[in-house]
Amino acid sequence: MKSPADADLAGLEARLGHSFADRDLLVRALTHMSAIADPRDAGRTYQRLEFLGDRVLALTVADMLIEAFPEAEEGELARRLNHMVKAETCAEVARELDLGAHLRLGGGELQSGGRRKKAILGDVCEAVIGAIYRDAGFAAAAAFVRSNWKERMLGWSGPLRDAKTMLQEWAHGRGCEAPLYREAARSGPDHAPVFSISAEIEGFAPARGEGTSKRNAEQAAARAFLVREGVWSEDHRG
Repeated sequence: MKSPADADLAGLEARLGHSFADRDLLVRALTHMSAIADPRDAGRTYQRLEFLGDRVLALTVADMLIEAFPEAEEGELARRLNHMVKAETCAEVARELDLGAHLRLGGGELQSGGRRKKAILGDVCEAVIGAIYRDAGFAAAAAFVRSNWKERMLGWSGPLRDAKTMLQEWAHGRGCEAPLYREAARSGPDHAPVFSISAEIEGFAPARGEGTSKRNAEQAAARAFLVREGVWSEDHRG
């Protein structure tokens, strides 16, 4: 498999607003596990950089929120933070930067549309943040985050309580016990699992949701319950 051409990487660096001193970090951030023949070479994929970038992203966004919303309480800040760092938001940034066009994927992932998968794009976006951090330090990585997240942060108008909190309050308001969340199914490979969770309240039909983590699937199930009961609209993303 060919590595991304230098010219393509230079164009990507221009969109990122960062020229790498160690371009291998960028290549690694764009390399999915499926592109590596030997699992022992996992260090050559984006996984470790994603782990790092996730933390850099969260810290930077938290600092931005403290600056932008000086009167906000902790709960509101947490809700805003969760929206800004979730996989969907990271995937949106990745699409805007066209990271998918530069991904190094194995044949199976290519055929299954890996360049467009939300989970992969979200992971790669975080890996790029981690790569910038390793290449040039926190200030450079934070500048990238601020450039790509500030407008989203200021423009977000979603609810300041998440779906699970809303569903629990809704249930208590009707004299019901707190919702139960049960794992109904799990699919996908170990490196990219998909969980199906059922949200259950006695006296009501359960609602299901899916996600790449149990937490995300529980939120999706709660959201589906609220939409079905007319508490939230279909386009309410929470």
